[in-house]
Amino acid sequence: MELQIGSQLRKLRKSAGLSIAELSSKSGVSTGLISQIEREMVVPSVVSLYRIAQALDTNINYFFEEPASREFGIIRRGDHKIITTCHGSSVYELLVPEQMEHLLDVVRVTLKGGETYDHDCITHDGEECGYVLSGVLTVLLDGVEHELFPGDSIYFYSTHPHKYVNNGAEDSVSLWSMTPRFF
Repeated sequence: MELQIGSQLRKLRKSAGLSIAELSSKSGVSTGLISQIEREMVVPSVVSLYRIAQALDTNINYFFEEPASREFGIIRRGDHKIITTCHGSSVYELLVPEQMEHLLDVVRVTLKGGETYDHDCITHDGEECGYVLSGVLTVLLDGVEHELFPGDSIYFYSTHPHKYVNNGAEDSVSLWSMTPRFF
């Protein structure tokens, strides 16, 4: 990967609404050096880059990430983060890249069949939408059980007490989108 520190610096500086002179004042790095960095004429020292990053409220890693990773993300099969809870009886596969800033979570939830879930209902700010891919999923919402079958979906405000339950013998697999970020 070819580093393009200058273009990343220019983009970040402009999005912060700073002129080169203002960034120079905040960072202690000369205007001439900042201008040369932005035009890809020089590669800055680590110290200069650190000072610039601090002045722009970021860290030095910002300049070494692929620029596209902040615009979109692809997670290949087998590379999703997996969270296993309840002694392996429930598995959460995160479908949104962790390193990106995002407003919602998208999760593939597998609840093993024949397991007992004695978790209390939860409430939190935001909204949730679930879609059942396979098995039967019971959503307990405000004390009322709603059975969902493959192809069924449910939407609700997360401020209502809720939990997901699999009362069947077969695994239940569903996709969930929720705000704000939960994981």
